[in-house]
Parts: sequence; structure tokens; C-alpha cells
Amino acid sequence: MPTAPVSTTTAADKAAEKAEVKTYFESTGFDRWNRIYSTSDDVNNVQRNIRIGHQKTVDNVLAWLQEQGELGQRSFCDAGCGVGSLAIPLAQLGAGSIAASDLSEAMANEGRRRAEAAGIGSDQLQFSASDLESLQGRYDTVICLDVFIHYPQAPAEEMVRHLAGMAEKHLIVSFAPYTPLLALLKGIGQLFPGPSKTTRAYTLREDGIVAAAAEAGFKPVRRSLNQAPFYFSRLIAFERG
Repeated sequence: MPTAPVSTTTAADKAAEKAEVKTYFESTGFDRWNRIYSTSDDVNNVQRNIRIGHQKTVDNVLAWLQEQGELGQRSFCDAGCGVGSLAIPLAQLGAGSIAASDLSEAMANEGRRRAEAAGIGSDQLQFSASDLESLQGRYDTVICLDVFIHYPQAPAEEMVRHLAGMAEKHLIVSFAPYTPLLALLKGIGQLFPGPSKTTRAYTLREDGIVAAAAEAGFKPVRRSLNQAPFYFSRLIAFERG
């Protein structure tokens, strides 16, 4: 049975790739993804389908959180928040406090602008620019959506352990799951085609992500697979216990 390749990423490789991703999302990538995560008609078919798929993931998370209840009594960390696609509606649902951060200062600034336009105060929702590795603090719930696409397997598992260490009760993550079919599509350029994907993209083994969370004391309690053409995302909710 085919397996995902073993990562041999060095510290220098990780630093170089992070710099590449940051540069991309501070320049051409910001304009592209800001349009994708909006209601703009200025998107192509690939970008529109990515928008649809990502929104399904966000909607799933919001529904799960509402089922858990007591949003006003809980603190949240939205790690890799982009322009606030999750953080803003979560604040509108009455979340107690949300710390939202993104590697790209341009994305974080746009998220802050959108929150202010929606009448959401900084006492409830705060945006900042930070990489995942630098995040600190303790929160009831830590969420990281569609960010691990930039992480090979081993660094992604390391990041799951790091984020789990910040979570008191709940951890929710999403990632592009490794399957032989997706590996084939990615290999021939049909999974992340052309200008819609300028940085490298990684698919991840689900068992490795689950094992990393287990090492930090978390067990999976809910899963979904959201997909649209050119978008594949495995969403997993973990609880400490």
C-alpha cells in the first residue's frame, strides 16, 4: 500500500519555506486569498471552489462549537486566522475572547479591518501577526484551519503537539489528508493547479496527526471530510482526556 513520503526537512529548510510563505502572503498571495475569502466575484473557478470548501470547514467548526455551548465563558485561539473567516463569525456568536493570529501581517490587518467594520471590539477579538511556533498562552479551545497545507508531516505533527499544549479542553485542526489518489493528483498538478497555489502544498497522514494529539493528551471526538473541486480538508475535533 502506498504511504506518504517521510519528511527529511531540516531547520534551514523550514526557515526558508516559512520565509517563502510569509513573502507570498504579504504580496500577491494576500490579494488572491483576500478575494477568495470574501464575496468578490473577481475569482476564477478554482478559487471559487476553494472558497466553497473552506466555508464548509468554517461552518462545521462553528456548528460544533455551538453544540458544545457556553461560548461566552470560553477563550479561543484562532491560529493562522487569515482574514478572520472563522474568528469574526465566532465573535458574532458571542465568544468570550478570541486571540487571532496569522503569519502575514497583511492578512491580520485585513482581519482587524473586517472585525471593526462588523462592530466587533478589540476587547473581544484581537488580531496579531505571528508564526505558529511563536504562539503562547492558554485557551479553552485552540483552532487551526487549513494551515498545515504549508507543513510536511513531521513539522505538522510537532505543531499539533505545540498547539495542544496551549489548549485546556479542545483542539480543532484541519489538513489536506494523504491518500494515494490525492498524491497522484498532486503529482500531476491537478490538486493545486497553476496560480491558485504558488507555495508548496503538503498532504498529511491522518494517523500521524491523531498520534501527535494523543501524545499531548487529546483524543479525537469528531471528524468530517470537506471537499469541493481543488479543496480537500480533513477536520478533526479533539478533547483532552
